[in-house]
Amino acid sequence: MANPEAERRRLRAAPPARARVPLRKLLRVASVACGIQFGWALQLSLLTPYVQELGIPHAWASVIWLCGPLSGLLVQPLVGHMSDRSSSRFGRRRPFILAGAVSIIVAVLIIGHSADIGWLLGDRGEVRPRAVVTFVVGFWILDVANNMTQGPCRALLADLTGKDHRRTRVANAYFSLFMAVGNILGFATGSYSGWFKIFPFTLTSACTVNCANLKSAFFLDIVCITITTILSITAVQEIPLGTSGDTTVLLAEERPTVSSNPTEEAFLWELFGTFRYFSGPVWIILTVTALTWIGWFPFLLFDTDWMGREIYGGEPNKGQNYSTGVRMGALGLMLNSVVLGITSVLLEKLCRKWGSGFIWGISNIVMALCFIAILVVTYVAKEIGFMDRHDLPPIGIVIAAVTIFTVLGFPLAITYSVPYALVSARIEALGLGQGLSMGVLNLAIVIPQVVVSIGSGPWDQLFGGGNSPAFAVAALAAFASGVVAILAIPRSGAQKPMT
Repeated sequence: MANPEAERRRLRAAPPARARVPLRKLLRVASVACGIQFGWALQLSLLTPYVQELGIPHAWASVIWLCGPLSGLLVQPLVGHMSDRSSSRFGRRRPFILAGAVSIIVAVLIIGHSADIGWLLGDRGEVRPRAVVTFVVGFWILDVANNMTQGPCRALLADLTGKDHRRTRVANAYFSLFMAVGNILGFATGSYSGWFKIFPFTLTSACTVNCANLKSAFFLDIVCITITTILSITAVQEIPLGTSGDTTVLLAEERPTVSSNPTEEAFLWELFGTFRYFSGPVWIILTVTALTWIGWFPFLLFDTDWMGREIYGGEPNKGQNYSTGVRMGALGLMLNSVVLGITSVLLEKLCRKWGSGFIWGISNIVMALCFIAILVVTYVAKEIGFMDRHDLPPIGIVIAAVTIFTVLGFPLAITYSVPYALVSARIEALGLGQGLSMGVLNLAIVIPQVVVSIGSGPWDQLFGGGNSPAFAVAALAAFASGVVAILAIPRSGAQKPMT
């Protein structure tokens, strides 16, 4: 018979059990994705056209975006590494989320006022180099801030769900859902052409109607990121690293065990040193992720530019066709986000029934078919010949283009959720912190983006200055990633419903 006193001592010495975090709190933590993605939506829909209006040629527009993947290459892993080890009394993740949100606000103010700043510094004429420099500085800050905020938020969700892999999928689906909501708000804002009337002070000598609409949209973004950040960082109370006690939410974890050698404490050494611990399934996930983003990045770079050029036959600063096409592209992206949100709600059930790898593979094949459809619509629009007459495109062409944008919301929802859940589940056994693991996954995203940013402009220029070559490469990469995901990522068995 067990000794009662010994049993009492054992119970007192045992660490307190982690309480299961309610889904409503996971929902609030994930809400910051709405504010982040609101700004991303404006960035993706309006900034490639805007930088061309400042005088940057189309062939070089993609190079401006190079700052995003380059900053993400180090910033997100570094921030993840630092948050894993942060001993702040406010917790490990929340200080980084707050700092990132403040940096986003600073960045969008700089971008929105870049034309005004360039004017004050002496810009005149069609090419405005000082405004471009200001824009690029703001763009760099924005991408750094986005990486600073998004990585710790996903790591916080992983902290809260622990070893419950189904709950981890739900948390990532919530994150994807709020990304969809942010996209809807951002793209709807970008598709409206009358913000300058609501905020007339945004019109200046240097800032015309398109610029004023962009500036006004960023003011709305500031409101959104402020509200969602407050909701997120007040949802839970993190415990500082190394603190113990019986509390509602226990987020402190042990220091990752992979860095037993003191010389490996240096960040870069530890980051790349983790590669040798990866199992085969982790490498497969990283490979599929890299191929997936070779597919996505040309679309994210040139979606509204494609609509303005290839569908509406316009050029920046020449008539209204281009800006009309950009706004129509933003409307298509808004519908894309509606599908993204619906898919996010259904995602956990789909993955439970069919397996995450299978769903990911099918979605990437759908993405490849959509990019092929973009090439077909581009060819048909050119053959019709309405561009030579400077007419608006036939309604059938516009509907086809918007439909493609809309359908792409399904694979985008999978891309925003499934890879993170898969890596979080498989990398936990290696003893890595969730922040660092999210940073490692980010490497598989940003390295392909660097390749696309450098190559897509010259490819397009080599083949006549359009966007078709980049979309052709995207279709091939998306199809390859889909095949690898279906064949190489094991399908999980049926699981019980989430409660």
